[in-house]
Amino acid sequence: MSQDEKFESWAIVELFGHQQIAGLLTEAAIGGCSFVRVDVPEVNGRPAFTKFYGNGAIYAMMPCSEEVVRRALLSILPRPISVFLLPEPAELEDSDGDQFVDLAEDNEVSF
Repeated sequence: MSQDEKFESWAIVELFGHQQIAGLLTEAAIGGCSFVRVDVPEVNGRPAFTKFYGNGAIYAMMPCSEEVVRRALLSILPRPISVFLLPEPAELEDSDGDQFVDLAEDNEVSF
């Protein structure tokens, strides 16, 4: 592969922490840093997703066919990021029972 060619290969990737992921690997540069982009295809109703890994997270990469990747995903079961939403904050009261005012919502507050 010449220096001008972009890397692209189906592969199984071993990550530090005894994890694996499989998909279509390509190179990506974000903010001046190099990453390996892994596009995990949809398998058995699980949606496709993309993850980016820095070189320090990768232990090994095994290039293989798309068919092998899809079969490997049946047992690897990588998960996309899930959204974690905190509950709405409750209104707070001081020891006298007075409610605290949210100054961020009051446009007329001056300091």
